[in-house]
Amino acid sequence: MKRLRSIRGTGTELVSIYVPTGFYISEEIGKLRQEHDQASNIKSKTTRLNVQDATEKIIQYLKLYKETPKNGIAVFAGNTSSVQAKPNIELFSVEPPSPIRANIYRCDSDFLLEPLEEMLEAKDAYVLLTMDGKEATVGLLKGTSVNIEKRLRSFAHGKMSKGGQSAMRFERLREESIDEYFKSIGDAINTVYEKYNHKINGVVVGGPGPTKENFVRSKNLNYQIKVLGTFDIGSTDENAGMEELLNKARELLAEQSAVKERKVMERFLEEVGRGGLEAYGYANVKKALEGRNVSTLIVSEDLELTEVVYKCSNDGEELTAIEQGNFRQSKHGCGGNLDMLSQKDALEELIELADAGGVDVVFVSTNSQYGNELLLGFKGIAAMLRHR
Repeated sequence: MKRLRSIRGTGTELVSIYVPTGFYISEEIGKLRQEHDQASNIKSKTTRLNVQDATEKIIQYLKLYKETPKNGIAVFAGNTSSVQAKPNIELFSVEPPSPIRANIYRCDSDFLLEPLEEMLEAKDAYVLLTMDGKEATVGLLKGTSVNIEKRLRSFAHGKMSKGGQSAMRFERLREESIDEYFKSIGDAINTVYEKYNHKINGVVVGGPGPTKENFVRSKNLNYQIKVLGTFDIGSTDENAGMEELLNKARELLAEQSAVKERKVMERFLEEVGRGGLEAYGYANVKKALEGRNVSTLIVSEDLELTEVVYKCSNDGEELTAIEQGNFRQSKHGCGGNLDMLSQKDALEELIELADAGGVDVVFVSTNSQYGNELLLGFKGIAAMLRHR
């Protein structure tokens, strides 16, 4: 994303497409063919050729797919060369962490990144439940996006005003209906947890009156699921209710993220203090990941790591360096000039290794003492090890 943000076109020559899951690849290619033909109307010859070349590159790339990935796909292509006479059409593709909602094509002087940036904010996920005695809505919060997972209604009878045996029987039926209602809500939330492999941080419950507290006490949730808090809200409406609950729970949810980061960093620093199960710095962490010896990968949100391959003009030797932000490591004593042959995101490689090994990845904000200590004292990357 940082690389894509840095690219600027000299004209409206950068092409961005978003393809939702289930969208036919052949249909998307057909649309791109039309855009390719329409680009012939662009007055600037340079811009026209760059747009057509970028579009053709995306078409050829999409042909590699039989169907869209699980969450859809975003593809970006355009001229990344700073020398106008020597265009370099590069292609980037992203399979996003959350579903793409709309089919988008845009050609501009920068790439359309806002839909992905919203998803990247979604480090944590929470179940939001709005409910009263009659209806309930279960939603999943990721970043700024709330996806409605389930709507439920209660068939519990109202209270009887008259006494007698029929009233007692009716009250028993009413209580059974309430139990069924609470059970159906619990089952819906348990299903959401299973759907997302239990990678959800907790549940926040909102509603008018005591029904929400009664549900929490009913013990219908899986024992692993943590209720983070309950809030009084005036509506259980799918939109207004969710928005009101989200507004009231913002501080709680922000604190949950900070608590998780703090716990991880405290544990890491304890291990550092006793020379235990920890590693830090790019080389050490990469070695541990390749050896399947990492339980948790800890990454600073502000860390930038680039692996750059240079060629020494003096002897033709190729040299590899890991560069952190603007800091460049020693180039191993090359006596001549260094020409850059290639570069790639070294941090992305580490995260892919972590994903492949089922390693938990925790991103730590620099808005705290712990976050600054990770970035400045431990080069922005660390790991908790499985064994020595």
